Formats: sequence, structure tokens, C-alpha cells
Amino acid sequence: MAAAENTHEERYTSSETVGDPNHDPQFEPVVSLPQQLIKTLEEDEEVLFKMRAKLFRFASSNGLPEWKERGTGDVKLLKHKKKGTIRLLMRRDKTLKICANHYITPLMALKPSVGSDRAWVWHTQADFADESPKPEVLAIRFLNAENAQKFKEKFEECRTEIEERGKRPGAGKESSADEMVEKFSELWVKEKAGSQEVESPEAPEQDTKD
Repeated sequence: MAAAENTHEERYTSSETVGDPNHDPQFEPVVSLPQQLIKTLEEDEEVLFKMRAKLFRFASSNGLPEWKERGTGDVKLLKHKKKGTIRLLMRRDKTLKICANHYITPLMALKPSVGSDRAWVWHTQADFADESPKPEVLAIRFLNAENAQKFKEKFEECRTEIEERGKRPGAGKESSADEMVEKFSELWVKEKAGSQEVESPEAPEQDTKD
């Protein structure tokens, strides 16, 4: 009789535990994994500027030059705390994959996109977005003209700082870089006139929403 009472009591206690909202059973993991510290390589840099934007690159596909969207996310201007170098870094939303990564140099100049007051285009001799450096012509578009102007002002401020620190490379490349940007600006003018099928950074209608 005592054994039956004990069995009944155990069942009552078990059912009472299941219904208890404060019951929080602890289960030890079968495999214990150590915590890993993931570095972004931005730990030694100061964020000078950060704003959401959409990035494009100028590329030739099957012989037809056109603007291709490279990603939407936060564009940053980062200054190394020890070296003093400043780079532009942009990662795509969600995946955080790098879509632009290059140093700011005194030779760089932001050119306005034809027909837009919220987009800029520039040329870099070495972009590391794909790990191996290569020349790129990039364009960036912001939500509005005010944001675009803020980016330009900070970009120019960084460019001037680098120039004043005496890190200016050979001046011979400056004219060729400007000529390349001007050449692409001419393509946009032709596109506006309907004589060249080149998509400018202003063409896509869908905007990023902050």
C-alpha cells in the first residue's frame, strides 16, 4: 500500500512540474565549442564618416560599357589610429561582404553624376574589394542631395589631410585619372540624348530606405 502511495505521489509531482511555468530545466551541451573572436580588421581604425548608400561600378560586358550595381549598405571613411592612412570601406547589407575597399589619395576627385545631385563618381587605381587590387571607376548614390553633400565634404576633408601629410604619389597620373572620369561623363551625356545605351547611377528607380 505504501508503494502505491509513493507511485501516486511521484506521478503527481511529475505532472505538477510539467505545468509549472517557472520550471527551467538545464541541459548540458553534448559538444562544447569555445567562443571565437571574429575580427573585422577595423579595430585599429577610427570611423570618420558612416552613411547608407548604393554603390555602382563601371564595367564592360560583351564590349558594352555599363553601370552595374555592386551593393547597398553603409559606406565608411576609416582612419588608422597609428599609420594615419584613410580608406573608404563599404559592406553589403546582411552578408557584410565588402564591395569597396581602397585608400583615399590626393589624386582622387569626386565628379557629379550627370543629371543627379545625390550621386558621385570617382576613379581609384587600386580597389581591394575582390582581395586582389585593381583599378575601378565607382559611383555612389545617396538617399538625397543633403547626404550626398555631407559625403563629399568629408571625402574632400580626408583627401586634403592625406595631401598635407606629404603622401602624394607621382602627379603624372592625375591627368589620366581625370580624363577617364570625364570620358565616362561624356558617355552619360550621350545616354541622356538617347545615342548610347549606358545606364547611369541615377537610372535605377528603386531607392534605399533608411
